[in-house]
Amino acid sequence: MSTAPTLLVGTTKGAFLLTKGEDGWAAEGPFCNGWPINHMAGDAKTGTIWAAGGNEWFGAGVWRRNGGGSGSGTGGGWELAKLAGGQMDEWMANDPELAARLGMTASGPAPYTGQLQAIWSLKPADGTLYAGGKPAALYASKDGGETWEEIESLRNHPSAEDWMPGAAGLTLHTIVADPADPKRMWLAISAAGVFATEDGGETWERRNRRSNAPATPSSHPAAGDGQETGHCVHNMGRAAGGGDVLYQQNHHGVYRSRDGGRSWDEITEGLPSTFGFPIGLHPSDPDTVWTLPLNGDTEGRYPPDAKAAVWRSRNGGESWEACRAGLPQQGCFFTVLRQAMAVDAAEPAGVFFGTNSGSVFGSFDEGDSWSELARHLPTVLCVEVMPRV
Repeated sequence: MSTAPTLLVGTTKGAFLLTKGEDGWAAEGPFCNGWPINHMAGDAKTGTIWAAGGNEWFGAGVWRRNGGGSGSGTGGGWELAKLAGGQMDEWMANDPELAARLGMTASGPAPYTGQLQAIWSLKPADGTLYAGGKPAALYASKDGGETWEEIESLRNHPSAEDWMPGAAGLTLHTIVADPADPKRMWLAISAAGVFATEDGGETWERRNRRSNAPATPSSHPAAGDGQETGHCVHNMGRAAGGGDVLYQQNHHGVYRSRDGGRSWDEITEGLPSTFGFPIGLHPSDPDTVWTLPLNGDTEGRYPPDAKAAVWRSRNGGESWEACRAGLPQQGCFFTVLRQAMAVDAAEPAGVFFGTNSGSVFGSFDEGDSWSELARHLPTVLCVEVMPRV
């Protein structure tokens, strides 16, 4: 029996499950009625899988597929918990006869219609499923994704009126939890920065301050200044080991915090570019981190010199090495988006990423070598690993 993980792949045309069988890797799907799926998550104990997404046409929601308890997530069908209606719902309500002829049925009223366009992130933590929205807002479900309530304290943060959207809109794309303390959580919003709570979401602190180390000079408007990092965080993770070490890939640099985001050190030196989207963290080594630099936000957003590489640090970002074996080294113009990299809790760790050209690549030796696990999928928006029991 294969020990390879199940990969949860969200795309612009639905969700896919990527598994390895006797004949190699195969993609099951698409699921979720063709919705754009921005993020996915799984529960190892029950096999439940969630897929979040939507847009102005579909509305916003979280799909759920109940598992059979084996952790595979292959049992049952997909059900949708709709948080907000979209243009499709309005059209069906205005022309129910045509909708019926097309086999479409309008759903009931959704609680956040008019204030929510899509769900961008998911995070199961201590019996609660959290979801991040566009525009930036945080939602929580206590019943596995059936019903949702907004955590209004974030929307009511004193800085909220000054939050500015990034190119993809004002999105809450990253939710990081502390497994040892459910009251502690970190969020990343593009383009408002990092927010943290230590009281279960009653209050939030904005944490974008640079450390006292000299800042890298830059005239780029997303680069921040000598006091703060740029507010356009692209992805963020918490290092293993129970400490307060965080890493983030910003619109303009890679940063590390040793104090839970209260201050950030820039660790971009040694990378070929300040621009990129994802960042991956080792499941047990707090000093090992992966990122995938692109050539720049206005230069095409593809690997520098059109040669793909995942860059790895073994010392907390003090130095970096390019991991290229098995990746395309000429004519490579793909983009890897913010949630399209994942790390498996295996030994050695597996590292996986998906591209906007529809490929999924994987490494089972922590980046030393790579292989293409799938190709010709729709644009990949997220890759996650189904947790192991």
